[in-house]
Amino acid sequence: RADAGRHPSPNAGPVEAAFAGALGVRLGGTLAYAGRVEHRPVLNGESGREVQSSDIERAVRLSRRVSVLALGVCVVGRMAVGVVAGRSSTGQRRGRA
Repeated sequence: RADAGRHPSPNAGPVEAAFAGALGVRLGGTLAYAGRVEHRPVLNGESGREVQSSDIERAVRLSRRVSVLALGVCVVGRMAVGVVAGRSSTGQRRGRA
């Protein structure tokens, strides 16, 4: 939470900071994008270690888990809305009869 606002993107900051914290790594600093060098704030700098190649697999697993969890929440939420909508439409039909 403390580092999310330091990222230049309001959308990517919370996600990158959360991943840095969850993986226990340090993200940011001096980066190169398409030949351009950028200096960004370090996320999770005090407690994180430098990223290693083994962290890529861990990040992919975390991303998959988050995606499955988000899908599950959406499915359960949609089912709950359907149940509530079904109850209210049944009650309306009964009231008219």
